Amino acid sequence: SRSDTLFSHSADTSALGTLDFKPIDELDPSLADGYRLMYVREVPFELRTQESSQRPHDVGTLEGVRVKVLVLGEDSHVLSLRLELSSEADLFFHYTCNVNGGGFRQLQEEQKLMCDFKDFGGILLKMLNRCIKEPQSFLAVLILTSDGNAVLEFIQNMEYKFVELLVLPFKESPEYVIRQHISYRYNSLRSRFNMMQAKLQDVNALVKIKNPALLMQLQQRAPYPPAHLS
Repeated sequence: SRSDTLFSHSADTSALGTLDFKPIDELDPSLADGYRLMYVREVPFELRTQESSQRPHDVGTLEGVRVKVLVLGEDSHVLSLRLELSSEADLFFHYTCNVNGGGFRQLQEEQKLMCDFKDFGGILLKMLNRCIKEPQSFLAVLILTSDGNAVLEFIQNMEYKFVELLVLPFKESPEYVIRQHISYRYNSLRSRFNMMQAKLQDVNALVKIKNPALLMQLQQRAPYPPAHLS
């Protein structure tokens, strides 16, 4: 009947629909205090270490660092920007830079910046993307000191010289913040895995009804035996 067909189509659509991870993303501690996410990508950084009274080491290690840029306020009236640096290789690596209007004016004066605060976030995003797309010409160097501070330098390779474009101060996040982020990342992965496992069970049940022979082929080709799916 028509109602059976509609029900069957609805079940098919439900089983094959995309997963909604938004409720999980909204629990991200980075979004506390009203901040919203502008940007999140892994960016190649050169990590250098510096003892408090010495020059930074000339050569560092190249690592992928996850960069989040968050904004507080509206696009036309930005109150504050926050940059967060984390690493998939080290769960306890977490540094933060907060820039409000007053802090930006200080950066503007010290580094002769030609942009306004409302445009600063967009410029940061462009510089980060150029470090990804043009790593030979645009470098992001993070200098880590033993006192928990860090400096992020954006540098352009002009072939005949290196030009410093922007320097941002970072601080290692407090232990309780690092714990919050580790807990969120663990719980987020577990929740996503459970949702994907449930979705796989739905698809498995649908294929079993529609085409059992295909299901057997899929299970035989699976790289590992699907648990609780038959």
